[in-house]
Amino acid sequence: VQLQASGGGLVQPGGSLRLACAASGLNLRSYTVAWFRQAPGKEREVISCIMRTSTTTSYADSVKARFTISRDGAKNTVSLQMNNLKSEDTAVYYCAATRRTYLPRSISGFDVWGQGTLVTVSS
Repeated sequence: VQLQASGGGLVQPGGSLRLACAASGLNLRSYTVAWFRQAPGKEREVISCIMRTSTTTSYADSVKARFTISRDGAKNTVSLQMNNLKSEDTAVYYCAATRRTYLPRSISGFDVWGQGTLVTVSS
């Protein structure tokens, strides 16, 4: 059972990236999936999630209207489309999944974590 996060890289401010969280050994349609990020010297923060029982999504204020989370059942992936990237979006991005039907308050509430993918926004 594992998650594989991919799609990170170096992009200029205003650019776009699409991150993917691919699952093996579990069906992501049965999980609430969240994207987190952790910038150097800062705590890991949740930035977006898509709920298990529906297509309901939520976003942190810092990424709202710029990032879009989506689920592809056929590919068993959850993606994060990131547009209009800013330097403050620079971080390691992680995906995580939980069987809960809500977003856990603590990162310990997640059952499976991906390994992280680095996003660097710089000119």
